[in-house]
This record gives sequence, C-alpha cells and structure tokens, in this order.
Amino acid sequence: MRTVSLSLLALAASATAAAAAPASVVVSVSPELEAKAAHTYGARDIHDLAVDLQTAVARETAKTGAFDGARIVLELADVRPNRPTFKQMSDNPSLSYSSFGTGGADIQGHAVMPDGHLVPLSYRYYETDIRYAPLGGTWADAEQTIDRFAHRLGRDRLVASR
Repeated sequence: MRTVSLSLLALAASATAAAAAPASVVVSVSPELEAKAAHTYGARDIHDLAVDLQTAVARETAKTGAFDGARIVLELADVRPNRPTFKQMSDNPSLSYSSFGTGGADIQGHAVMPDGHLVPLSYRYYETDIRYAPLGGTWADAEQTIDRFAHRLGRDRLVASR
C-alpha cells in the first residue's frame, strides 16, 4: 500500500510540475535600434545583448516561478555603450577603447499571463555618474540594466521606468 501511495504522490507532483511550465521569453530588437546597430554599433553586439536579455529573463523567472506559464514578449528598444564598439573603432580610427562614457538600456514589452491577463513591462536605466564608467567593458551599463530588469521581473517586482 505504501508503494502505491508513493507512486500516486509522485504522479500528482509531476502533473503539477507540468502544469506550471516556465515562462516562454521572446526578445526582439526595435527597428530604430536595428538601424543604429547596422550603421553605428554593429549588429553582432546588439544581437548578443538581445540573447543576454532572453537568457537572463528566462533564468530569473524560472528561479522563482513568478511568471510560470506566461509568455513574455520583450523589445530591446535602445542601448548605449560605455566604450566604443568594435564597429565604431573600425569606422573611426581616432577612437580608442580607453574612451568611456555613460551607458544603459531601455527595455519594453509585456507578459501574457496564463489566464490571458496582459501585464505591461518597462524598464529603462542610463547611468548618470561617469565616475563608474572606467570600471566596465563596452556594454557594462546595458548589461547591468538587463540583469536588474531580469532580477526584478523574476521577483515579480514590476518597477516603473526610471
């Protein structure tokens, strides 16, 4: 009898786990940022940031289950690097990787919850203090923005844009 009840308990647990599937995350790049990527930053860098956003959001929402079963649709609306990108330095030999500035990112989107409820998502952060800029790489502030957004989204703390 004990074996049967353990089997039923395991079956019930697996059915519950199947019903609570992790959130699916879809990330796109805004047309304005696509144009900026092609002419200024380089398409590979922007593609890598979009993949980072998708990975970070999927990881953080899976940790907590805050958006289990939801479909999260995000758009990387804008980014600004801290240092010149490889494409910028290739196009303009006077630039140096030693140059630095403030960067950041703008993320827009929504989550469609399993019950059909639409939750708007928005997070924007651009560093304002240049004292921190020399410490990071090309996309340090944009990557930090992505990580902050994913962390807060995973904890179901939907914070309005800064």
